[in-house]
Amino acid sequence: MTMVGTPPPRLPVRDRASATERAWGGLSPMLTRLAAERATGVLVRARGTLYLAEGMVVHAESPAAAGLDALLTAHGTLAPEVWQDAVARSDGRHGAARLLLDGGHLSPGALQLCHLGALYDAAYFALAPSSAPGRFRYGVAHRLGPVLPVQVAALERETLRRRDLLDRIWPDATPDEAPLERTYASGAPKLTTRQQTLLDRIDGTRTATGLAHGLGRQSFHTLVDVRRLVAAGLVAPRAPAAPEPVVHPPPHTHTPAAAEQLAYTTDPHITLLKRLRDALEAL
Repeated sequence: MTMVGTPPPRLPVRDRASATERAWGGLSPMLTRLAAERATGVLVRARGTLYLAEGMVVHAESPAAAGLDALLTAHGTLAPEVWQDAVARSDGRHGAARLLLDGGHLSPGALQLCHLGALYDAAYFALAPSSAPGRFRYGVAHRLGPVLPVQVAALERETLRRRDLLDRIWPDATPDEAPLERTYASGAPKLTTRQQTLLDRIDGTRTATGLAHGLGRQSFHTLVDVRRLVAAGLVAPRAPAAPEPVVHPPPHTHTPAAAEQLAYTTDPHITLLKRLRDALEAL
């Protein structure tokens, strides 16, 4: 019997890059699908909204993040009335961003830098895990107009990187939303000016995002500072107040005489007769 030494056929090798792309479902499957179909409109999620133009994210908003207007006006980069005027005059052809640039109020670089900071900041909260389904409305545009579009994949990668950074600093997310209080720990490391300014405003009532709004800062960077202060033992989330105990009055045990006296004093007819008697005696 003759054996033919023919080598077996090579097994197919899966392309790792394409496999990763196929397995990647994204932080929001709806957002991934909208990017693939190059949709234009607004995606409304539980903690924020994302505006898309031809499948790319052009703007993001969240109640937890300071908007572009706050970042531009908080430190004097732009006068509040200039921003309000640009928004009021913006329309479908001329967004507020174009009006600010044409009016010489901002340079393109400054606008793009602030816009990207606000976009990534709000998107971090808008893409937070949620059990509520998102809703997309086609054709809706933001009054700011396009500034610097961001690919969905890049936005999601940055959001995951930020989550990982916070977990490395302090793996408990409780300080992100709870009111913060100072703990005055001894042996704390030297703080930066930015951290000290934040620490001076912590009074047991403000949250991290509330502090960020008050200081005109990006909320995510404030979360980073807060978690570092918590890790240093200088700040802690305030414990919720214990509910006040409900005190039930003891059951009434009236003797017959006491019951008769109680009925006497609470009967409205007897009360009226007593008032008439007092009036006659006063004549």
